[in-house]
Amino acid sequence: KETQSPSLGKDRADTVIIGGGCVGVSLAYHLAKAGLKDVVLLEKSELTAGSTWHAAGLTTYFHPGINLKKIHSYSIKLYEKLEEETGQAVGFHCPGSIRIASTPTRVDEFKYQMTRAGWHPTEQYLITPEKVQELFPLLNMDMVLAGLYNPGDGHIDPYSLTMALAAGARKYGAQLNYPVQVTNLNPRSDGTWEVETPLGIIRAKRIVNAAGFWAREIGKMIGLQHPLIPVHHQYVVTSTIPEVKALKTELPVIRDLEGSYYLRQERDGLLFGPYESEEKMKLQDSWVTNGVPPGFGKELFESDLDRIMEHIEAAMEMVPVLKNADIINTIAGPITYSPDILPMVGPHQGVRNYWVAIGFGYGIVHAGGIGKYLSDWILEGEPPFDLIELDPNRYGKWTTTEYTAAKARESYGFNNIVGYPKEERFAGRPTERTSGLYDLLKSKCSMGFHAGWEQPHWFYKPGDETGYKPSFRRTNWFDPVGREYKQVMEKVGVIDLSPFGKFKIKGTDSVKLLDHLFANVVPKVGSTNISHMLTPRGKVYAELTVSQLYPGEFMLVTGSGSELHDLRWIEEEVTRGGYKIEIENMTDEMGVLGVAGPYARQILQKLTSEDLSDGSFKFLQSRHLKLSDIAVTAIRISYTGELGWELYHRKEDSVALYSAIMEAGQKEGIDNFGTYALNALRLEKGFRAWGAEMNCDTNPLEAGLEYFVKLNKPADFTGKQALKQIKEKGLKRRLVYLALETDNVDPEGNESVWHNGKVIGNTTSGSFSYSAQQSLAFAYVPTELSKVGQKLEVELLGKNYPATIIQEPLVLTEPTRMRLQRKGESPKI
Repeated sequence: KETQSPSLGKDRADTVIIGGGCVGVSLAYHLAKAGLKDVVLLEKSELTAGSTWHAAGLTTYFHPGINLKKIHSYSIKLYEKLEEETGQAVGFHCPGSIRIASTPTRVDEFKYQMTRAGWHPTEQYLITPEKVQELFPLLNMDMVLAGLYNPGDGHIDPYSLTMALAAGARKYGAQLNYPVQVTNLNPRSDGTWEVETPLGIIRAKRIVNAAGFWAREIGKMIGLQHPLIPVHHQYVVTSTIPEVKALKTELPVIRDLEGSYYLRQERDGLLFGPYESEEKMKLQDSWVTNGVPPGFGKELFESDLDRIMEHIEAAMEMVPVLKNADIINTIAGPITYSPDILPMVGPHQGVRNYWVAIGFGYGIVHAGGIGKYLSDWILEGEPPFDLIELDPNRYGKWTTTEYTAAKARESYGFNNIVGYPKEERFAGRPTERTSGLYDLLKSKCSMGFHAGWEQPHWFYKPGDETGYKPSFRRTNWFDPVGREYKQVMEKVGVIDLSPFGKFKIKGTDSVKLLDHLFANVVPKVGSTNISHMLTPRGKVYAELTVSQLYPGEFMLVTGSGSELHDLRWIEEEVTRGGYKIEIENMTDEMGVLGVAGPYARQILQKLTSEDLSDGSFKFLQSRHLKLSDIAVTAIRISYTGELGWELYHRKEDSVALYSAIMEAGQKEGIDNFGTYALNALRLEKGFRAWGAEMNCDTNPLEAGLEYFVKLNKPADFTGKQALKQIKEKGLKRRLVYLALETDNVDPEGNESVWHNGKVIGNTTSGSFSYSAQQSLAFAYVPTELSKVGQKLEVELLGKNYPATIIQEPLVLTEPTRMRLQRKGESPKI
């Protein structure tokens, strides 16, 4: 055990990392190794105190999230060579791991995961029961239908790993100081920080909160309520088991998903860790309300075997040698959970130069990759790849303590639940973030959850099978969504779009700021356009619609999940450039209704004296008007691609506005539609979606967004120089539009695309086309395979389906159809 006498060593630092668990120490190691001078880590007791030292130390390449696989992959590759680099043993075992399928649905899930593994470099195989038995001969094979096998998986000693990272961090010049407690944080007007400790103050350019289950306390010092809660996680270690001792090679780690536990070899015995149901599992709520007890460091909770008895019984049935084994040790320690189990990583909105790496339910396998990811972001000014699912800004003021507790229970209990496409989880809902229409619509539809909001996915009619029925194949929403699609294409539909992120920007420098932020030109007064914020490397950081409502006053609209993600980027640019502007986040105060379809104009015209004719209110124009005496900002735009308007209004007017529109449209057969139909409509029109076709992994040229990128505009917008270079070098891949021949299963995105027996790309999103009666998908493929007519295959649930690149869009947008009609041509619907 290493001891250290407390000292600060210096009073200035570039980066101060708070917390000496494996994540904080990994960040110190990566920043120092990359050459950053003045990296200081402060730990209140000793390295690995908290959750690190008692972790079971599992390492796996598997993750359902595509980019989180990159984090896992980097970590494991780093751990393999850390001992050689630092001279410190890390106790790394690589016996592989097998996830066990004992139900047909679980086999489907494995096939679903395999199609997402094809375009990823890590090894993963779907294996037969015979192969499972060969690798793990102690299983009860009556229960095994298949296995998902990752040969590179294993486990590592968390204490040794942290000490090796610490040795590396010191070797490259980082200072690791402990025991030194942070007692206060003071932000200064120039964006730097004063970090107060009992030994004095350090001035830091930036701080990183990596404080594990003390992260809330650190956040509270600057008025932030990080939504984190400690969970009691138990695992047991057995005495020597003769059948284990007799084996020639180490057993792979198994995960019995129906039994909800992991099990691995520990010397000549077994180590077994369950995830209890949400009713039985235990939260340490008192730490949230009263704070973590001051002296808590390397302590444990009292174990409770009764709570995990059903899992022990399941394990004894699956691994019968356990029946005769003695438990020699039970560990019950705190692990910090965020509401959705995923950590929060990156810069925090609303506070300058404050970064977080907190909420790690699986800190050991994440530590290496997150250290590298954050280090790259800090040094380069943009993330190395897209990890929006870990963005700390996915949570907001709506994330209450009650919500966090309800979600942590659910997430822990659902640890090994089947991961369906379009998954919904219902604990903690609804939050305070309900639109004005929620009470009116909630019994009529299946609601989805978007950044705290409830939003209709699809609506019920008599005779429909209602409720949430998840499936890997077409399910109860398939026909109703077709009905809503038809409603919008042939009549008129209304959709609640209130979850959009909505910002007002005004001030003397507003035009200058937006010209610098966006790749598109700044729209004129009364006009709207689609604009992209790019990173310095020319990746797509965000897509927004921008409307200039009055001279110098703009409304910016983004997707619900991107609200604070985009706002933080804009605020940072304002500070960096010293722009004189005001930003107001209107997301929660403003409701939005979308009205779309051939009769949209006819119905809205009944409610206003303003001229809504095509000549007077053109496509991509915006104006203030009154509908049935309710003030709205109307934008002639629709993500359906049909004639339509988005109507922005005060949230308290939503019911009155919706009721007026519904009443006015009775004769035209007006009805509701939800986001599933919206997705089908936008895919048919070839509209891209941020987070699917474009994100921080893609540039706008390969994504087919040239129309929105004005490389010749005078302003030197962020990413302009990088894009010019990308264009000069030529593209290696392109986004293509695929028509698929499938049966009862549709692409979702992230599936492998095959050509000549090889994986050559991946889909980004997909849906059934109700007009062509076949599946559609967007996919990235190499440029040489991107021509219209090219035959490819898309893998869905373990089967390759024929796909053909077609001319996009499948269905022309309404403005294009009108333009062609005026020219006397007959447009394709």
